[in-house]
Amino acid sequence: MTDSVLRAYQRALVTGADGFIGSHLVEMLVARGYEVRALAQYNSFNHWGWLEDVDCKASIEVISGDIRDAHFCRHMMADVDIVFHLAALIAIPYSYIAPDSYVDTNVRGTLNVCQAALDAGVKRVIHTSTSEVYGTARYVPIDEKHPLQPQSPYSASKIGADAIAQSFQNSFSLPLTVARPFNTYGPRQSARAVIPTIISQIASGRPRIELGDLTPTRDFNYVEDTCRGFIALAECDEAVGEVVNIGSNYEITIGDTLHLIRELMDSDIEVVHDEQRIRPQNSEVFRLWCNNAKIESLTGFGPQVDIREGLARTIAWFTNPDNLRRYKTDMYNV
Repeated sequence: MTDSVLRAYQRALVTGADGFIGSHLVEMLVARGYEVRALAQYNSFNHWGWLEDVDCKASIEVISGDIRDAHFCRHMMADVDIVFHLAALIAIPYSYIAPDSYVDTNVRGTLNVCQAALDAGVKRVIHTSTSEVYGTARYVPIDEKHPLQPQSPYSASKIGADAIAQSFQNSFSLPLTVARPFNTYGPRQSARAVIPTIISQIASGRPRIELGDLTPTRDFNYVEDTCRGFIALAECDEAVGEVVNIGSNYEITIGDTLHLIRELMDSDIEVVHDEQRIRPQNSEVFRLWCNNAKIESLTGFGPQVDIREGLARTIAWFTNPDNLRRYKTDMYNV
């Protein structure tokens, strides 16, 4: 980080810091010299999610609250230079049965964050989108001009959230970038995602592994690369007002990912089809492949961890008994 960037963006707020990507981003920001305020969703247990596990816990300010509360959002924005907005409901299957929650958190929550950032005079906002907004690829690799297709209530809520965020940049000149990561994986990820599902089921010693459709393709990105992408965009003035993909420009099927994990874990576990893991017919996103030319052109960013190395690191984390026992491998995690 240059001295000018450090002076401009000394104090960072990370919403969703208690989650998978957010907790890794907090660690990376601290390592780069940022002062970090980390938002964990309020709960009566005073539990800070994955922030409980970060090595830099003593170096950050953790606050508990909820982005659905506009009053709280104004409170958490005090003395902040830059906001990394990651807080969201993200589980696609749960969005089929609780869509109101997704609108409240993802759309209204983003409105509250943007309004509070504008009122507080925040210098930069990095708003987190998702490749799910593209739906099944109409062409590949998918660039930022690809049509948006709301194939699930989750993706619809993120399309709405992106639009709210962009409207604040267009209407009020809020200095904002929409960061659109493709499929992130790594330590601490929820078992609702396919890579942790595969690894945790094998690691738990189950006689067979239960999975849904193995034919869709994904552009998988190790979590540290995704976080590097966020920071690269935050430190790039030319990214203000832009929508930018974060991805690897590489696609792999779920089936081939499974085979690679089995190879790395030296496993010949049987795979069985689980109907409850199948999305509704018109909701499945069958192909995602990121065109990452824009972020490379703007920032010079490129992924540093390939799929084999990233999976090896992820397997090492999940097979640690202290980590594996956090996961309920005998049930489907919606």
